[in-house]
Amino acid sequence: MSHSSPPVRRVADWDFDRLSSLAAEHGTPLYVVDLDRVAENYERFASAFPDAHVMYAAKAHTGRSVLSTLLDAGADIECAARGELQRAIDAGADPDTLQYTAVNPPDADLDYAAELGADHPGLTITGGARDTFDRLEDRGYDGRVAIRVNPGIGTGHHEKVATGKDAKFGIPYDEVAQLADDLRERFDLVGLHAHVGSGVLHDDLDDHCRAIAKVAELAREVGDSDLEFVDFGGGFGVPYREDEEPLDMPTVGEKVREAVGDLDARIKLEPGRYVVADGEVILTEVNTVKETPEATVVGVDASLATLIRPAMFDSYHPIANVSAPERAAEPVAVGGPCCTSADVFCTDRPLARPEREDLLAIGNAGAYGYELANQFHSQPRPAEVAIEGGEARVVRRRETMDDVTRVERESGERVATDGAADGER
Repeated sequence: MSHSSPPVRRVADWDFDRLSSLAAEHGTPLYVVDLDRVAENYERFASAFPDAHVMYAAKAHTGRSVLSTLLDAGADIECAARGELQRAIDAGADPDTLQYTAVNPPDADLDYAAELGADHPGLTITGGARDTFDRLEDRGYDGRVAIRVNPGIGTGHHEKVATGKDAKFGIPYDEVAQLADDLRERFDLVGLHAHVGSGVLHDDLDDHCRAIAKVAELAREVGDSDLEFVDFGGGFGVPYREDEEPLDMPTVGEKVREAVGDLDARIKLEPGRYVVADGEVILTEVNTVKETPEATVVGVDASLATLIRPAMFDSYHPIANVSAPERAAEPVAVGGPCCTSADVFCTDRPLARPEREDLLAIGNAGAYGYELANQFHSQPRPAEVAIEGGEARVVRRRETMDDVTRVERESGERVATDGAADGER
């Protein structure tokens, strides 16, 4: 597959007739992921780093169709939780190729990883706290480990994703060399790891490369000839706003190589957002148009339960009127049915004037879109349709109210038909 596809796919670049057809067939709200685009994005990124080991950061989108597509494209998978390890394996990943980055891991996560490593010695477990390594040793694990470094430099689109300077993530920079000496006596220390932020575009690129250079220097101090790899994480962004320019990946590749300098260990990178963000949209139907003195409010059937990023990060997502893109644009606010003022996708946004039953598309929904979908207000989560090779298929069915309440019913709790609770009898 060619990696010469455009470096960013705007919401207007989607086939509106196809989207309308999918919404009519499958209902709304609806996630639509283009797996061919996902593969193109991965290959474009990997081509900019021909000498690096490029993994996919599963937390951006753990859908089996996405993971399988990337495995077929040659990606290995980096996981940040037990569930992601399991889902990667279910999608076809060889456990010996997986990397698990443990952040304050619950006991069940470490139990699973240690047991997996016993059967698959190629698994690498990355720890960001001394406690994590001690807990691994308590479980009898003595296999491959990497140290997550906190370089004290954070980058990205929002303070909540600037992990490189957050004490929650990684071993303090000045403590890594001593810890490395200790871990070499207890485990197979194979690498260093750092991830300093997410959504890095042009304004953050210099700081991002400064953090990379700092970690590379630490690797040389620790002894890069004794390390298999130095993992510089992901974080490379895509433009969400229409006036933002995409990263030129060949130039980014040159900047990163310059920041790394001479290094005996192999470079690893973990793109997530870059690979999946512009490969997916959300389709949502207009149900209400309300004129007020302050604003024209457009109500849709998607909500912060469908896409929480605007409420959580004040994130901008492009929106297009799929039904009538030719209508004159008017400033509108678009919001969902949740009973909170945070349930708003945009305010005062010029948009081809929506009318009831119009179909809107919310762009760049592939990264941390479905991953953060939830059941607030007891809303069933939406279906997801994948397009691949021109064909569409359902890869996640729409939840029902039966799905929403199943865990309560299966708990054995007796309500209504069984009368009052035991304590009231």
